[in-house]
Amino acid sequence: MWESFVARISAVIAALCAAWLGTSAGAATLRIDWLERQVTPPPVLSNLQAEPGDLGLAGAELGLGDITTTGKFTGQTYDLRQTVVPPQAAFLPAARAALADGARVLVVRAPAADLLALADLAQAQGALILNAAAPDVALRGVDCRVNVLHTAPSDDMRTDALAQFIVTKRWTDLALIAGTHPRDLAFADALHASLTKFGLTLRGEKTWAFDANMRRAAGAEVPLFTQGLPDHDLLLVADEPGDFARYIAYNTWLPRPLAGSEGARPVGWSGVVEQHGAAQLQNRFREAFGREMLPGDYAAWAAIAALGEAATRAKTTDPAALRAYLLSDRFRLAGFLGQPLSFRDWNGQMRQPIPIVTERAVVALAPLEGFLHATNELDTLGQDRPETRCTAFGEMK
Repeated sequence: MWESFVARISAVIAALCAAWLGTSAGAATLRIDWLERQVTPPPVLSNLQAEPGDLGLAGAELGLGDITTTGKFTGQTYDLRQTVVPPQAAFLPAARAALADGARVLVVRAPAADLLALADLAQAQGALILNAAAPDVALRGVDCRVNVLHTAPSDDMRTDALAQFIVTKRWTDLALIAGTHPRDLAFADALHASLTKFGLTLRGEKTWAFDANMRRAAGAEVPLFTQGLPDHDLLLVADEPGDFARYIAYNTWLPRPLAGSEGARPVGWSGVVEQHGAAQLQNRFREAFGREMLPGDYAAWAAIAALGEAATRAKTTDPAALRAYLLSDRFRLAGFLGQPLSFRDWNGQMRQPIPIVTERAVVALAPLEGFLHATNELDTLGQDRPETRCTAFGEMK
């Protein structure tokens, strides 16, 4: 009798949930396409930490499990299809094939050039594309596309977070070492802009231009390389592929803390993030995939979770309607970072706090206290509405 009573109560709760959300068992299935362009990593001084083969996709699969669980109560179903393009293969033919097969809502892990090429395809007009990887500032600015939203934080969101941290520490004398890889240069450019934005200046700057053949000599070269820098409170490092910065720590001419790509790092996510319910998400990811959840995984998880939330709340699978809801004031996503996540309606970037982490702990969570904004303090990170160079979003809101 007790089991029968529990079953009846569960049925009533499920029915109430479905009624409240305006859904039914016959709700349409939302097809989500995972489109990935694999990239051969550049040669680096150390090969100790290879990128996981399922980076990003693991986060998407965890997100699919989450929204599928919710869908059991709301009558919403999801279909995740995967297209992975190896480095030696052409990306656009695979993208066209997915679109021809009916892909209209896509989560993409690909470099900026491939993402833009996809967004500009005639078949992709009217589709909804979520960028879960490319951090390029231009994708949220002069190269923004009306059919692309971003769950990966931009470079300038990360560097703004770091600049806020530096200001709160009252470190005024700064130096920078930057590599020559395009990602290093982009991160260094974002650092320059963020330092200027928050009233900070560099006292010195050097370029690390050594090649990967000096692996054994890197440690010996660092003291001499850094000897010429002026005195500083903090040494910033721009080494996004993870090439040389690991040899900078504890090896500089002056004993100084590091930040940027090494030391105190501003990231979209980290395995050391535990507060605000994050530990539960971390544990589920570790149990499912046997490794730490990385920023690329979190961005993909957030994309899938956002689509599930939009499909449920807006009661639709139409790409245009989903996009409109995601960009509206009604959309909020619990992202385990202390504040609800939302999208900026002027460039499609997801607002999100940025953890500043070491290998073992969260040092700070930006935006930091004291950095105020008229409407949303998360908009102190990255391009705010008055600063945006994106014009495409004026065409369709």
